[in-house]
Amino acid sequence: MIFSPLARAITLATASSILVAVPSIASAAFVEDSTATLGLRNLYMNQDTRNQNDKTKEEWSQAFILDYKSGFTEGTIGIGVDLYGAAAMKLDSGPNRTPDSFPQRSNGKSVDDFGKIGATFKAKLSETVLELGTLKPRLPMLQANLEGRILPQLFTGGMLTSNEINGLTATLGHIDRVNQRASTNRERMRMNSLGKGLDFKEGADKTSNSFDLASVNYKWNDSLATGYNFGRLEDLYKQHIVTAVHTLPLGEQRSLKTDLRISRSTDDGKTNVDNKAFSGMVTYNFGYNKLGLGYQKMTGDTGYAYIQGSDPFLVNYVANREFGAKDEKSWQIRHDYNFAGLGIPGLTMFNRYVKGTGADIGQGVEGREWERDFDISYAFQTGALKNLHVRWRNSTVRSNINKDLDDNRLIIGYTLPLL
Repeated sequence: MIFSPLARAITLATASSILVAVPSIASAAFVEDSTATLGLRNLYMNQDTRNQNDKTKEEWSQAFILDYKSGFTEGTIGIGVDLYGAAAMKLDSGPNRTPDSFPQRSNGKSVDDFGKIGATFKAKLSETVLELGTLKPRLPMLQANLEGRILPQLFTGGMLTSNEINGLTATLGHIDRVNQRASTNRERMRMNSLGKGLDFKEGADKTSNSFDLASVNYKWNDSLATGYNFGRLEDLYKQHIVTAVHTLPLGEQRSLKTDLRISRSTDDGKTNVDNKAFSGMVTYNFGYNKLGLGYQKMTGDTGYAYIQGSDPFLVNYVANREFGAKDEKSWQIRHDYNFAGLGIPGLTMFNRYVKGTGADIGQGVEGREWERDFDISYAFQTGALKNLHVRWRNSTVRSNINKDLDDNRLIIGYTLPLL
């Protein structure tokens, strides 16, 4: 739904009233284990496509995000509820600048403000939790995009997560709708198709109202975890993902982390999806530094399959590109530094460069692209400004698969604990 200023106030007031009313009828555990925060998020974004025929995507916006998570009632089966309410308003834009975080009207202009509300019912038996309603999954086969714009991507459905066996996490889920970042609608799901060589059978519906998932992850010890994941977007694709993460201690403040991801995606009846993806990254941690090297390769008749708007589970998925086009090969180098090593705790930064080659974009043309990212952030550690963080993201993209891009984002966030 699109919120007027009055509706924004009513929404936040209503959510606040619920926070007060619900605990009064709940058990002690329900109340004592509850948390609530009010988040303030200010975003300035400028995306210059380097093409005079395209408008620059530029906006300055503010969001207020209320997030309440209850505990569980006492008893064999504990009951709880999570509530989410958010409102975003445009602070500055213009006729020659296209905001990218706000819903578009039929005339192509964006609204000045909008909001999202959601509720999740949850039930707990032993170490198994059932969630029904608004979801923000972060699993290999489905990762909601939470920070790319002023408000996050949300899903609707149900998930069952079990931790009954020590070290083993098992998840089953069914998703039926998506609420995209710049939308107020709960819609059927689509596939990301840019550069993928994707075709649909004649008359096929390009959307789906059913995504089923299953995930098993086992932590063998403090150094090794492996997982198997399955996802099926009904009628469009099926996907299997195998993961392995290993950390090798090398002495004081030194370690070597290996992150491997292998996937197989195939058609589910109405597409030509056929992809094998390998991606892996090795990161050397030493002192306050991290140095990483990554490699990624696509094979098959199409590129990497994932739900439109979500984050693909690839090591070379970075700020703007995922390097998952048909037949694309890419490598990455990344360096992180924590300025606590220089006596400035809370200040961190990283640089990375990713280059992709060999993509098949049709007509015998090789797709080539690269992205360079610089990211620096500071989180205040003490005093009146504690819980305030500032982040600057700068990216440069050059590509004949997608558009060239110069991207700058300044994000200021503050989290106020309410409970």
